[in-house]
Amino acid sequence: MASENTRKWAIIPEPNSMTVGEGTVLLPYAGRVNESIAIDDGDFLLAHQLVADIRSATGTDWDIATGDMWSGFIRLRIADSWDFDSQDGGTAGAYTLTINTDGITITGCDFEGVRNGVQTLRQLIRQNGAVLPVLQIEDAPAYRIRGYYLDATRGRVPTLAWLKQWADKLCLYKYNQLQLYIEHTFAFDGMSETWRGSSPLTPADTLEFDQYCANLGIELVPSVSTFGHQYVAMRTQELRELGEFPEDADRPFSFIERMRHHTLNVADDRAFAFSAQLVDSYLQLFRSKRFNICADETFDLGKGKSKQEAQRVGVATLYATYVGKLCEHLSQQGREPMFWGDIAIEMPEILETLPNNVTLLNWQYEPEATDEKIQLVAQAGAKQIVCPAVWGWNALLPRIDDAWNNIARIARYGIDCGAEGMLVTDWGDFGHVNDPRMAVPGMIFGAQYAWNPAGDTAENDLLERISRVEYGDCSARFVVLLRNASAQAVFTWRELVEYLELDDGTGNCNTDVAQTIPCLADRLVDHLSDCGNAMTVREARNRMMRNMATTIERIPQANRALQQCMVDIAPIAAHMGNPGITAAVRIAMEGQLLLNRVGFALAEAHDVRDAHDAGDWRPSDYRALARELECWCAAYAKEWNATSQPSELHRIQETVWKAADELRRISK
Repeated sequence: MASENTRKWAIIPEPNSMTVGEGTVLLPYAGRVNESIAIDDGDFLLAHQLVADIRSATGTDWDIATGDMWSGFIRLRIADSWDFDSQDGGTAGAYTLTINTDGITITGCDFEGVRNGVQTLRQLIRQNGAVLPVLQIEDAPAYRIRGYYLDATRGRVPTLAWLKQWADKLCLYKYNQLQLYIEHTFAFDGMSETWRGSSPLTPADTLEFDQYCANLGIELVPSVSTFGHQYVAMRTQELRELGEFPEDADRPFSFIERMRHHTLNVADDRAFAFSAQLVDSYLQLFRSKRFNICADETFDLGKGKSKQEAQRVGVATLYATYVGKLCEHLSQQGREPMFWGDIAIEMPEILETLPNNVTLLNWQYEPEATDEKIQLVAQAGAKQIVCPAVWGWNALLPRIDDAWNNIARIARYGIDCGAEGMLVTDWGDFGHVNDPRMAVPGMIFGAQYAWNPAGDTAENDLLERISRVEYGDCSARFVVLLRNASAQAVFTWRELVEYLELDDGTGNCNTDVAQTIPCLADRLVDHLSDCGNAMTVREARNRMMRNMATTIERIPQANRALQQCMVDIAPIAAHMGNPGITAAVRIAMEGQLLLNRVGFALAEAHDVRDAHDAGDWRPSDYRALARELECWCAAYAKEWNATSQPSELHRIQETVWKAADELRRISK
């Protein structure tokens, strides 16, 4: 295989076997793609994909045909049973690609195999135009299921147009499954109080997108919360009585409480009727036989309304009984249930009760994750799909190093333990401030390692290849600079939300929020016993900022480094011809510069920093900083609209405005 140092093109995922020959092949100016009817590509989408890329890269128009009577410089075909020599004797998704002076031939063992070969050729055409290298590829994926999980509920609901663009991108990198995470952002009949104001997806959206994905060879799997993560529904007048703590339904909205308090009271028979209604109406819109009921992070289970029943049977039994009932309900309708595995892994006795057709989605997001939990599920004999993350949540800039470490590890562990697939997750905690376009490097990490987890791929090498293939960056530096910029995030969106939400809205300390902040959680009980009263907002914020003192010291240096990244990336972005990603990256970097400055200002306000050591601004400049935040927020909102419906943008804006108001308050 030719070294990356000797050629200026790359393929992602990297093929398992590739031989690059001498010389090049010139595409004809008036060529044809011949796609065999046996591929069962009804609209000849694969041929059209190639013709579109040839037109974009060379300016020439090609023809499309099928059948033995028509020649084709590019030939797409299904392998005969006797002439396909794949690595594992015909693995689903396997293909060969041959480029020589006689033309180009892609042979797949099935539709997916041909599709995968076409994506490889598209990448080569995009980088090389009409002059392609002579080569021979034999390739097959390590994981049968290579999926992506996109949060479409915690603040950001993508537009249908952008979802189609994302599906196109997943196809290019050989993903074959997509799930959209839904809590309250779907227009279920009879639930308008739950989804109102959230720009919900509709049945018509789903039917259209399901067909679009199917044409691309991507299985769109329904996924909806049916147990935990019912925060919005449990705050409505109509449904609040189904929650563990209906008495808390009127508390002010909180990003942090949304992640913690959201569990159905499954001791109430009405809860199952509610969940079954969600399942039954949703599954009818999808062609997939799989269904993800989620059932994760049921933190309040057995603590509120179900406490008496949990004491009688045990929390594990209460959980397992409810999930088992939902799985059986799906099985009776010919569906294959999936659910997140965090609770079952915490209570391993649950693993023993799982039906044979249930798949556990085993998520682990730590950059230094071990294989312990994956081995636990494998030893229990349960089917599992391993689930790493792109590490974009709670941040304007993606944590690329963390994503690479997490995804590469989990992919290898899953293969070693016989996992059926890998599902790369993309979450939007705390309002989904992360622009979905920032997840592209992590998504491509997932594509690489789901296809070839055993490959010896260094992070920097992969970042350079992503720069070339995805962004058309001949310098191969774009993603490296994005990674370097993300390392300068000192005071992040998460810290800002925590700081602001420590105030419960009445001037008192929100102890539920404080309990999620390690430096405060350990102190709450001690403070009450020492002082005889609860911690005040001022005391909680003081402790939080003092705990960050060492980190805050980095801000002036971090902002200088971040500004340099902006200077270095600008000319590269100008030559990429992708104004959308250029604007998204610029807005994210500018926002992080401001967040760092806000953190520095708050540290001064809490006497963590001396006023004379304020860097490039003085205490009297806090009002100017507030105005900069508000102007940035207006620009951010415009970029939001490029990918997403209005959904809960207003919550992001309100948080920024609260921060601006706080800066004005401390400037007095």
